[in-house]
Amino acid sequence: MKAAILGIAGPTLAPEERALFAEHPPAGVILFGRNIADPAQLRDLVAALRESLPKEAVLMVDQEGGRVARLRAPHWPELPPAAHLGALFATDPDAARNAARAHGAAIGAMARDAGFDVVAAPVLDVPVPGAHDVIGDRAIAADPAVVGALGADIAWGLMFQGIVPVMKHMPGHGRAGLDSHHGLPRVTATALDADFAPFAANRDLPWGMTAHILYEALDPAHPATFSRRIIEEVIRGRIGFRGILVSDDLAMGALDGTPASRALRALAAGCDLALYCPGEPAANRAVLEAVPDLDVALIPRLKQTAIP
Repeated sequence: MKAAILGIAGPTLAPEERALFAEHPPAGVILFGRNIADPAQLRDLVAALRESLPKEAVLMVDQEGGRVARLRAPHWPELPPAAHLGALFATDPDAARNAARAHGAAIGAMARDAGFDVVAAPVLDVPVPGAHDVIGDRAIAADPAVVGALGADIAWGLMFQGIVPVMKHMPGHGRAGLDSHHGLPRVTATALDADFAPFAANRDLPWGMTAHILYEALDPAHPATFSRRIIEEVIRGRIGFRGILVSDDLAMGALDGTPASRALRALAAGCDLALYCPGEPAANRAVLEAVPDLDVALIPRLKQTAIP
């Protein structure tokens, strides 16, 4: 299996996609709203993907609650954004902890029943005043300790349903003054322990995702996804994360280069998996032809909800 997770173009698996996956099987596929119409259609698509991918490959989805949700009404229940959990914590911490577990379990049940293995949540970014609202109410709270605790509860709920959680976006997206979908945010702050804290508190989660942000105090030349220094010294070092590290979507406007070169740079920096989401067939082929095979030691861990 190739060290990449890719999007696909539409609500069915096209013949050229099926042929590509047979020739260069990816470690997984991520689905978006363009791929999901209703439960019956999704069931057929998942079946087609399972037939076309290695049995160890994962199916992944963004399902946080609030505005980031691919399984949507009227076919699936809508859940509030994570900020509601942080607001509840301010008045009733015990109720908030229980609600966070239920939130994760509800998302996990939806994802599991739809055929997914991995959910890209929880968001553990700590927002600061003046930051871009690309995170906004996706963030749990402004207190790193609350983010860490409720994030752990969301992850527990997901894992309770057999779903692999992905904490994001390491080493922290909460200071970004720009939406990384459209440009490269630069963070000039030097005191970043608060940003790292929720991730460190959840360092034993099985998967994590990088941020496309340039932290001048950590590596003035490379955004985190492309920075061996940040991945080795901060994500693997100070944060202590030992799980599977996937890039954020490499198609975002924060990054430069071709799809293949972006994937190779992310892997060279220390990501285990390159995530490329648009589903454009030529780009998918370029990525799969360029990237190496996934480390064989990671294959049995792809669907595990705990780090061995």
